[in-house]
Amino acid sequence: MHPHRKLFIQMSGAPGSGKSTLANLLAQAIDGVAINHDLIRSFFLDNDNTFEQSAKLTYRFQWVLAEDMIKQGRSVIIDSTCNFKEILDEGTALARKYGYDYKYIECRVDDIDLLEERLKTRVSMRSQRPGGDVPPRDASITRDSEDSRALFKRWIESPCRPTRDAMTVDSTSSPEKCLDSILRQISMLEDKMGDL
Repeated sequence: MHPHRKLFIQMSGAPGSGKSTLANLLAQAIDGVAINHDLIRSFFLDNDNTFEQSAKLTYRFQWVLAEDMIKQGRSVIIDSTCNFKEILDEGTALARKYGYDYKYIECRVDDIDLLEERLKTRVSMRSQRPGGDVPPRDASITRDSEDSRALFKRWIESPCRPTRDAMTVDSTSSPEKCLDSILRQISMLEDKMGDL
């Protein structure tokens, strides 16, 4: 990778697909900062905010935090599910504003049973799903009537992704293999940009 290029990376993928594990490994590899959406949201939930309030506050705060890290010259990784176009737009606009290379990395696991197993064996934060068909504990009273498993399946099958600067990694592989794949793809994208 080009040593002077700064990266703004948005992670994406269903709960349990390995986003946080890869975001942390990637942050170490590129000397960046991973901003963990679930950690921030759980903090707001623990401080007596509703699930919906926590969501709004978390999104606002993660962008403020990301911009502050950019101003300090750090590469930034946003570790959240990235299910809505507004989130992509916010990330690409922030990268563009500061001249950062924008990348979108989707962690892909098509096996719902594997995702379910991962969710049930991890220690979930308050904002996270303990299972594919089980919403976060605070969400059960505030979410709309869409079936939890149907929503989970939709996130897997129809993720929100940009038309360019996107890469997909099969995160059924070991985290180390996934990291190698991501770093290779980033280098290849940078090489293509350098040829333009």
